[in-house]
Amino acid sequence: MAKSLSILFVSSEVYPFAKESGIGDVAFSLPLALKELGHDVRIMLPKYGTISERKNRIHEINRLKDMPIPMGDVEELATVKSSSVQNSRNKVQAYITTNYNYFDAKKGVYHDPVTWEEYPDNAERFIFFNRSVVETCMLLGWYPDIIHCNGWQTALIPAYVNHVFADKFVNTKTVFTIHNLATQGESPLAVFNKTGMPEEIKTHFKHKNKFNFMKGGIVFADRVTTVSENYAAEVLKDKSLNNGLDKVLKDKGEAFTGILNGIDKCTWDPRKDKSIPKRYEDDFAEYKINNKAELINLADFDYKPKTPLIGMITRIDEQKGIPLLLESIDELMQLDIQLLILGKGDDNLKDLVKAAAEKYPEKMKFVDEFNEKMAHMVEAGSDFYLMPSKFEPCGLNLMYSIVYGTMPIVHGVGGIVETAFDVDKDSEKGNSIVFNSYAKDSLVEAVKRATELFADKDKFRELVSKSMEQDHSWNKSIDKYVEIYQSLM
Repeated sequence: MAKSLSILFVSSEVYPFAKESGIGDVAFSLPLALKELGHDVRIMLPKYGTISERKNRIHEINRLKDMPIPMGDVEELATVKSSSVQNSRNKVQAYITTNYNYFDAKKGVYHDPVTWEEYPDNAERFIFFNRSVVETCMLLGWYPDIIHCNGWQTALIPAYVNHVFADKFVNTKTVFTIHNLATQGESPLAVFNKTGMPEEIKTHFKHKNKFNFMKGGIVFADRVTTVSENYAAEVLKDKSLNNGLDKVLKDKGEAFTGILNGIDKCTWDPRKDKSIPKRYEDDFAEYKINNKAELINLADFDYKPKTPLIGMITRIDEQKGIPLLLESIDELMQLDIQLLILGKGDDNLKDLVKAAAEKYPEKMKFVDEFNEKMAHMVEAGSDFYLMPSKFEPCGLNLMYSIVYGTMPIVHGVGGIVETAFDVDKDSEKGNSIVFNSYAKDSLVEAVKRATELFADKDKFRELVSKSMEQDHSWNKSIDKYVEIYQSLM
């Protein structure tokens, strides 16, 4: 193996502490995969109000108590504590930024969990967190080889490291991963003054007359990645996906690249998963029937062996294709299916989803929450997994579905095209039903194909059980990240 590196992996959410999106899963699985290769990896995240210090074994670090963090004309105090994340093979140390007003007093990550409105001080919250990361490194005297930043919520760190405190972080390089270009961390331009950064670099964070976290992260990071090659290509050419940041991405040249995410095989393994009623033991029918029966009971459906159960675990928003689903729902409900949706999101769209579920109570259920245990049950107990995303940077749930023997029905876009291969077009790698047009007729036709395939039990079971053997772990991608890290050294 090449030289071992010291890596600080920074994220606003990390499973199992806090998770509102796929970032939480990646910030758990990738550091553990890097640790398995022998690198010195540590994680840093904020402590939100729902994170139990006792349950997560969070401890104080004497040197990191009451750190003054400048926020414009005032100082706020951060106390950074210690914990860890682990799977059955490895453990990674975690540093956790605490502050009552910014984090502990709030029960959500980015949104109020009751109203789903974004917290109005999100910009200030993550300015504070970003600065706490660099202050922690300086207080510890630990200057890692790589600081790997994830999402707009960490996008100030490259500027702090490569410009403001460049004399301290002499040998530290930064990697910034864009998980979704649709959320860029925009706020009034005056908020920039709270960063403590010099006025001359303000222009690098100014976009459409707003303070844009992500733009600065792209400009100042040594390397920029996103979560699939196809999504990287899409955001460079599709204005609807990039909010005008295509120019700064193109300016990075070869320093911008797409690398497909992987999944943690210890956490998402139907043979070992303690969250599901029946683990997989090479008898697919027994595994699926038992898990489906439990999920059907939980959803309060009637169990119908010949009726496919279609699951969704999703944010209720435009990106995830909820408007398209609603437009198609009357026609879909004429098919012999049951549809179970688990997720939170936009209130107006949620009301429409609830109304559809009330209109078709025997065929559609909506569970208005994020529930990690139930998410595993949906993956194991559903026959199909529906992902009608308008755009999709990666699509981790697509990978979970395949390894859990649940066939995806997906819109072929973004990272999905690197993972989902249509069963009617690819006899070797076929694992999904793919529709390529974001339109009602295409979605309905794809679900019809699913019902027809499900009616042929032997063929369906052969396809999904074969797909379960595919490798969607970090084995395929992690070397690409290590190559980037090594090249920066």
